[in-house]
Amino acid sequence: MTDGVLWSLRSDCPIPSRLSPYADRVQRWLDGQLPGLGLPLDGPALDRLSRAAFARYAGRLYPGATEPDLRSLATLFTWFFLVDDACDGPGRLTPEQIRALRDGALALLREGPRARHPGLTGPLRRLLVRAWREPRRRMPARWRLRFADAVGHHLHGAWREALDKAAGRPPDVAGYVELRRATSAAYVSYPLIEFVGGRPLPDAVYHHPALRRLADAGNDLLSWYNDIASLERDRATSGGHNLVLALAAEHRVPVAEAVDLAAERWRATMRRFVVLRAAVPSFGPALDEAVTIHLDGVADAVRGTIDWTLESARYAVR
Repeated sequence: MTDGVLWSLRSDCPIPSRLSPYADRVQRWLDGQLPGLGLPLDGPALDRLSRAAFARYAGRLYPGATEPDLRSLATLFTWFFLVDDACDGPGRLTPEQIRALRDGALALLREGPRARHPGLTGPLRRLLVRAWREPRRRMPARWRLRFADAVGHHLHGAWREALDKAAGRPPDVAGYVELRRATSAAYVSYPLIEFVGGRPLPDAVYHHPALRRLADAGNDLLSWYNDIASLERDRATSGGHNLVLALAAEHRVPVAEAVDLAAERWRATMRRFVVLRAAVPSFGPALDEAVTIHLDGVADAVRGTIDWTLESARYAVR
């Protein structure tokens, strides 16, 4: 029902496709690392992780990353997807466990690898320690706090969604869009643009309204594309937390018709994204190059999500 829509939206995306030349090599490296972490995954589960191609996803979002940095990013991406599966898969964590996981992750990110918290232990802790080592070493304290805040916002969103599901409370469209901006982890990916480029933006620039509007639009685009791709799975497990399902309920239309509504909403937001990007003002010669790198990174997150969704076995879109 959705494959044709996904390919059509890809054709309507004006952002060029990019991919790191190291992506496949880093994927092979990642495949070799995961069995030694003690993750509670058997051979078929590890194979599914490999075919999901998280290193290629990182390589699409950060095509200019060095090979060592792409290894850190691919490890971090794997951690987030494992957490996503734990929060939303079969036998998923309770809201209380998700809140404890959030607190444990924030303790590690803010205080360093010596921090201990019962909410984050075992293989997930080891994986995050490994992924965080290089960003923590290289980036200034204010950037590390910005990244930790983004992770906290993301996991807080996962907790709120879990509460809704436990209560049997599907969201309306406006509430869903707001919550999806947290659960997507796009806001986590944006500070990593600065890690790859080595040029953290001042807070006043990073949080400037023009950049925030673009960040929100980019987040919506990649989130809604993912919602269309994961619709069949979400119909069974999401408790209505999917843009298509929220539109179907609010407009009282069949799900197939709601897919078209979601696609039109996506296309309108893409047109707005192009306008917003062109309207970002100059911040002066000392900052404009770093701002351009950041804007390109937000665009890469949109296009990279599209391309990875169509190639990853996680969604099996062909």
